[in-house]
Amino acid sequence: MKQSNNKISFILGNEIIKIDFQEGKYSTTTTVLEYLRTLPERKGVKEGCAEGDCGACTIVMAELKNNKLEYKAVNSCLLLLPSIHGKQIITVEDLGTSTNMHVIQKAILDYNGSQCGFCTPGFIMSLFGLFKNEQNSTDDEIIESITGNLCRCTGYRPIADAAKHVFANKQNDQFTQNEPKIIKLIKEIQQDNLKLAGIIKLSDKFMQQYFIPQTLEQFFDIHNQFPEAELINGSTDTSLRITKNKEQIKQIIDLSQINDLQNIIEDKDENVFKIGAGVTMEDLRQNIKNKLPALYKMLSVFGAKQIRNKATIGGNVATASPIGDIVMTLIAYNAKIIIRNAKNERVIPLNKFITGYRQTLLEKNEIVRTIIIPKPSENEIIKSYKISKRSHLDISTVSAAFNLQLSNDNKIQNIIIVYGGMAAMPMRATKTELFLKDKDWTNETIIKSQEILSNEFTPLSDARSGKVARTIMCKNLLMKFFSENKNK
Repeated sequence: MKQSNNKISFILGNEIIKIDFQEGKYSTTTTVLEYLRTLPERKGVKEGCAEGDCGACTIVMAELKNNKLEYKAVNSCLLLLPSIHGKQIITVEDLGTSTNMHVIQKAILDYNGSQCGFCTPGFIMSLFGLFKNEQNSTDDEIIESITGNLCRCTGYRPIADAAKHVFANKQNDQFTQNEPKIIKLIKEIQQDNLKLAGIIKLSDKFMQQYFIPQTLEQFFDIHNQFPEAELINGSTDTSLRITKNKEQIKQIIDLSQINDLQNIIEDKDENVFKIGAGVTMEDLRQNIKNKLPALYKMLSVFGAKQIRNKATIGGNVATASPIGDIVMTLIAYNAKIIIRNAKNERVIPLNKFITGYRQTLLEKNEIVRTIIIPKPSENEIIKSYKISKRSHLDISTVSAAFNLQLSNDNKIQNIIIVYGGMAAMPMRATKTELFLKDKDWTNETIIKSQEILSNEFTPLSDARSGKVARTIMCKNLLMKFFSENKNK
């Protein structure tokens, strides 16, 4: 393992900022939100919920990819300070001033998109992220970009109208003109110490260790020495344990800078998609829109864009959540998972990977390497559904995914039925599948199968719903799937 470094470097206000964790002012689990709020001229970023739900803390992070800057709106409340090493951080103060406003700020003002102003910086930064990535955004894309921002007073219409005006009259801004300088500064950081193997923070109370491996080989070397370290690849889940539960995690290995985990490959020879575990939900969503529509639909209601820009497919699978909307959709696609240790890999059907509540087949020396998704055949009908109190940015009450294959005489050749929120883990309704196989695809068949389905699970009653209601939702989603595809 390379010698550890105690410093990180990033760009803020067009200048390289260096933080030495040995000085003790900041911890390696300090969030970017907490850091920015300590700076006298960076108070535009606000703390609302501190869990990625309100968007008041939204900033934009620029990363160098293929010699170009990629801009992403992210929740600074979920972003751990070491994770911004080698990146540019942009806050609302960087966009403009009251006498020299950015085009987005000017439009929000002109269209009366701000009243109390608490949430306004977050809205502006979310729209700025879209502004830097899309040439001609549609109304749907504009709404999608601010789904993760909560407005309590103005309402969304004037904000959306302001954004439409901006994109109807889009032009380059100062950030476009300044990109050569920022790219040069990022490369300077890379040449200096981006290839560090670890960042260590010492304090009087305990030692924190935060490692940022650049390759899989580095990771396994570090993990071999620190087998109990917490693994993160986006930290949208782990950060909540820090900000909400006040956990003091002593050792963290951050996988987010391992390029080998960030590939999306369409393998035409094997007729599959190979998705690296470090691919973010938003990058995956953008790449499979017309190729895996059921997964795209579920990703579109997964969190908000700020969360999807950090959350990774491997992290989502490895956490083994019982309400794993993405996992149960992947199971419907017959996905497999590649698990790797320092020497070997093994391939496991995703349906077998999760063994219980937050439990998987992962050994301590293994990580999720790749998700393999077979390309659906022409006769496969795959759909996904989600029931929640809100259509976006909400945890599922019940979710479902189906994969149906019918014969020419309308008989069920094969069917996969997967539910989330009905058990301690995403689970297939195997008895119902067995009953339906070789049956006629008719309303009468589905009604009969619903009785079997209602006895397959023993869901819990909690704050989101009761056991009886969940069972009814479960049955109704099967009927909904049939109703939408009865004439196939």
